[in-house]
Amino acid sequence: MVRQFLPLNGLRAFEASARHLSFTRAAIELCVTQAAVSQQVKGLEKRLGVSLFQRLPRGLKITAEGEALLPTVTSSFDQMATTLDRIEAGQVRELLFLGVVGTFAVGWLLPRLKAFQKQHPFIDVRVSTNNNRVDMAAEGLDFAIRFGQGSWHGTDAFRLFEAPLSPLCTPKLAETLKSPADLAEATLLRSYRSDEWATWFAAAGVAPVAQVNAGIVFDTSLGMMEAALQGLGVALAPPSMFSRHLSSGAIVQPFPITISLGSYWLTRLQSKPQTAAMQAFSDWIFANIGPTQDGL
Repeated sequence: MVRQFLPLNGLRAFEASARHLSFTRAAIELCVTQAAVSQQVKGLEKRLGVSLFQRLPRGLKITAEGEALLPTVTSSFDQMATTLDRIEAGQVRELLFLGVVGTFAVGWLLPRLKAFQKQHPFIDVRVSTNNNRVDMAAEGLDFAIRFGQGSWHGTDAFRLFEAPLSPLCTPKLAETLKSPADLAEATLLRSYRSDEWATWFAAAGVAPVAQVNAGIVFDTSLGMMEAALQGLGVALAPPSMFSRHLSSGAIVQPFPITISLGSYWLTRLQSKPQTAAMQAFSDWIFANIGPTQDGL
């Protein structure tokens, strides 16, 4: 493909001016004069045949045409910067961008991430955590690890493993719980999924208590478990993700009854070409969760 000449100086001046909404502040960032930035933007506008900014007495206001151009320019400069960062001492380093639900990140991934880095020293991992809500395209993610039933629009989802839920609390609080029915007198901590405790009570053969939907609601199991550690109540969370708390005795599982409401999944956009780093990570994670799971 033969590309027409790209006015990189003009595009750079436009992008900086759009972020600052000021030619003067853009000039300071780019280490040139304000007049130079203004001329570069004017040249770009002349070439495009549109105005990218409205010049105001104090600053700039981006036009509709400028708003349309900005995301592409910003993304292109970001990609170039990322590629340059990957080149170090003549060796190309692969970047891998992961979005991970916080409970999985802390309970499973982080304790094993050092082993992945040792196995793949030229892959730099970028981890962002979330509360199971993620926009893979907007965040530029290669993979998202999330909890649910495996159905997310526009993605391929590969099941990792189930994470059954069970009541977890401090040993002191557990002393007051002789049977599941005793939870009627406890403060129940729950996530934004309001059906969890009712489902667990049904599995335990106990009528749901009146305050099952009352109390503190958390958007992550990590926050809920911190509340449980501080004795605020009984959390309904996956014991497998809090094995360190259980091993140390800081948290106990008063009853063996568990319920499964979903699994952890490795997901990727169907439109996302698979890179060598993505293949290496998917091979590694499925090798580490055991041969019974379905891999890529």
